[in-house]
Amino acid sequence: MGLQEIKARLRKAAEDAGRAPESIELIAVSKVQPNERIEAVLREGHRVFGENRVQEAAGKWPGFRDHYDGIRLHLIGPLQTNKARQAMDLFQEIHTLDRPKLANTLARLAQEIGACPDLFIQVNTGEEPQKAGILPADTEAFVAECRRLDLPLRGLMCIPPVDEEPSLHFALLAKMAARNGLEGLSMGMSSDFEQAIALGATHVRVGSAIFGDRDYD
Repeated sequence: MGLQEIKARLRKAAEDAGRAPESIELIAVSKVQPNERIEAVLREGHRVFGENRVQEAAGKWPGFRDHYDGIRLHLIGPLQTNKARQAMDLFQEIHTLDRPKLANTLARLAQEIGACPDLFIQVNTGEEPQKAGILPADTEAFVAECRRLDLPLRGLMCIPPVDEEPSLHFALLAKMAARNGLEGLSMGMSSDFEQAIALGATHVRVGSAIFGDRDYD
């Protein structure tokens, strides 16, 4: 499909929702993509990318940053506390703050380093036992705890269950964010980002529709 078509669809979805297209950040999800595909997107002028794993990002992005200015990296996969310091050096935004232990680790490192990436709390809107994230009923208390720790909270993030209507989860996330005074909504992927934009997404995470199918071999 390609970057330009996704950008055109994003613009149309924003305009249909009465929103400014520039109020929505398109995160090109580059996990497990070969370097030549990533470089093609960089050459088109895109600078905002998402990665799932700290180690994978550490192996490829310093080299790209040597050649391209203005790259912003978003961590959209789970973060182990023992990788938190490395993640804070690599990423400008972390979308997967999902437990008190991680919040405390990030707060301690932020004090030590004197800086912290912008943070999104991952909410397990489907209450799926196998999935990471704060449960909806616990979100308000966790937001308050993160604020007490002086963490730079930007918003909430969700990954809806694959077999459920995503709009229900996007609407729930938007309500929780509004109730907690948070403006950022990281929601929507290749198959449903237009629905997410209609419901207020500020960050959409699009991978295969930009780069092509991933090869996990």
